[in-house]
Amino acid sequence: MGSEQRGDLGPRKMAVLRAVVEEYVRTGEPVGSETVSERHSLGVSSATIRNEMSALEELGYLSHPHTSAGRAPTDLGYRRYVDMLPPGRLRDTQRRAIADFFRQTALDMEEVLLGATRLVSTLTQYAGLAVPRASAEDSIARAELIELGSALMLLVVGEHGRVYKAFADRPEELGPGAVRSASNRLSALSGLTLSAGAERAAAMASEGAPGDRSLLALVGRALIDIGERAVEEHVLVAGAGNLAAELATWRMDTVRRLLEAIERESEVLTLLRQASIAEDLSVTIGGEHPSTGEWDAAVVAAPYRAGEISLGSIGIVGPTRMDYLTAMTAVRAVARRLSDLATELGAQQ
Repeated sequence: MGSEQRGDLGPRKMAVLRAVVEEYVRTGEPVGSETVSERHSLGVSSATIRNEMSALEELGYLSHPHTSAGRAPTDLGYRRYVDMLPPGRLRDTQRRAIADFFRQTALDMEEVLLGATRLVSTLTQYAGLAVPRASAEDSIARAELIELGSALMLLVVGEHGRVYKAFADRPEELGPGAVRSASNRLSALSGLTLSAGAERAAAMASEGAPGDRSLLALVGRALIDIGERAVEEHVLVAGAGNLAAELATWRMDTVRRLLEAIERESEVLTLLRQASIAEDLSVTIGGEHPSTGEWDAAVVAAPYRAGEISLGSIGIVGPTRMDYLTAMTAVRAVARRLSDLATELGAQQ
């Protein structure tokens, strides 16, 4: 049994497993051999299908929830199904939605990422998740001071399009043109990391003209604060209400545990961190990870990059009874477009 479980099941068993998974995803009900025979052209009798389903159950790919009912996929069954899926193609409506989003999107990568998280949620009808790159070592592409009445805003654009903002009261003693003068000097910070930029601004404050000193010192303190905030990883979530819509599949306490985990972030961050360093899309199903096992859930996620630099990951979470082909196709397509945009922004800086 062990060798067949690890090796080739043979085309007929694979066809039966695929049919059972797809019927179970479609209906949420255990699948019988008659259903497979009627809805899938496998070219064999219902009795042969029943025998193959029994064999798949012995191998651990299917379970038998009720004595007189059909069978449902196990986590191992879903895994084998996912591993044999061919690359999917986006539907025309999905392709248009992705193209429209990236055509109209902003150039702030964090805003783009939040919008992309909503997009994958809409495309799949599961909860969208994403984690941006968290690093105080992001390089500064541009920094400028902007007057907002009695306040000042420090606007910093990272090398891959992430935008950082910090606010402070405008010093009362400033003369006309002081903010513009100090802002012009911030070009010296380009190419430095946030932490190195903070040090350079503090040094410039100690050496600068009296009119610039207070503003450059303010910039130095603001960059320290931005760097501290940048290193704090957080999960972007969209469409969490879609999880509640899955109550027909999940028990209420399962949905509650998953929503609490998303709110705590730490468990979800672990999964998304792993996805961010993967070569391509990753699928975590049920008991393959302690967290998804506890939630009876699956996470489909993919990294997005600027060139060869990993910036984070984006994906979805939903029940193990998931439309994996749609989820995998949508997540992979959105992650690739994010990578294209981040690479393009990095090249423009």
